Amino acid sequence: MQVVSEGKRLGFTTVGITTVDPFQEWGGQLQTWLQREYQGAMAWMGRNADRRIDIAKVLAGARTIITCTLNYYTPHTQTDDPLRGRISRYAWGDDYHDVMLPRLKELLDFLFALDPSAEGLAYVDTGPVMEKPWAARAGLGWQGKHTNLIDPQRGSWFFIGEIITTLSQEFYPSQPPLTKGRSLCGKCTACIDICPTRAIIAPYLLDARRCISYLTIEHPGPIPEDLRPLMGNHIYGCDLCQEVCPWNRFATPTPEQAFQPREGNLNPALIDLMYLTDPEFNHRFQGSPIKRIKRRRLLRNVAVALGNSKNPRAIPALQHALNDPELLIREHAAWALETIAQHGSLALQLVDPRV
Repeated sequence: MQVVSEGKRLGFTTVGITTVDPFQEWGGQLQTWLQREYQGAMAWMGRNADRRIDIAKVLAGARTIITCTLNYYTPHTQTDDPLRGRISRYAWGDDYHDVMLPRLKELLDFLFALDPSAEGLAYVDTGPVMEKPWAARAGLGWQGKHTNLIDPQRGSWFFIGEIITTLSQEFYPSQPPLTKGRSLCGKCTACIDICPTRAIIAPYLLDARRCISYLTIEHPGPIPEDLRPLMGNHIYGCDLCQEVCPWNRFATPTPEQAFQPREGNLNPALIDLMYLTDPEFNHRFQGSPIKRIKRRRLLRNVAVALGNSKNPRAIPALQHALNDPELLIREHAAWALETIAQHGSLALQLVDPRV
């Protein structure tokens, strides 16, 4: 239990350990998911598919994988004000990579101290690891119908990180599992019913190409026009499926100060964001997960949200964006202006951003 105790000392919420036997069942499901192109533009999912299934291809001689979770829940609420943006709860504070990875490396150093001959790697959603299935196998929860990991005692508001190591499981017996990976979702379909874009196409099956989180974060180009009106005021990620999950009634606030909302990240004013310059964006979101999507994607998302507001107050900011150096922003600003014009029967002189 030394490793589990050390993980808890470092601040991890739960720690589970399991062997690295290949995921035969999950491997087949992953291949089917990729063949249907549900991964969208996330091409790395396909490139590393064999390594995701067989951890031994990530680290030669790997015998066990330690999964750690870190609670990020803060009890603040999202807004329904269409002129203010929704940012996914996990991105309200500091970048979780910067918080979690150093602790995983400390835990890895602890392992090396126990056995100097050991080898290991630490990842926080940056390596070819099927995090949620491994966490489920380690007894830390199950994948819900929305595909997120659910802890029956804490809900789903937590990050997941892993250590892959050559040490055997007998070297550090794990704590009793919270679950055996078996789904406890029952007949509940709240997460499926709430999704505006119908991205959860069946229980436990997500088409990322329709997911608002994917569209606002991972998708690099223009957002499909048929999906834009369904995105509401979401500008970075989406928490709807987690917000309605009954298991999240057990969530407790995180003690991590780093995950408290930064000034301006909780329900930000969309019109103000539309005027952000590159230097202003970089300064405002330094050390935030939002910075990784860069200004062009964020303002693309903001333009869509302003269009969905159908509020004429957004027109000056969107007209300003028609002159933006980024074509992606200009295209979505033009769409937003057209949407507002159609709603309010306004006669707008629009500039074609493609000229």
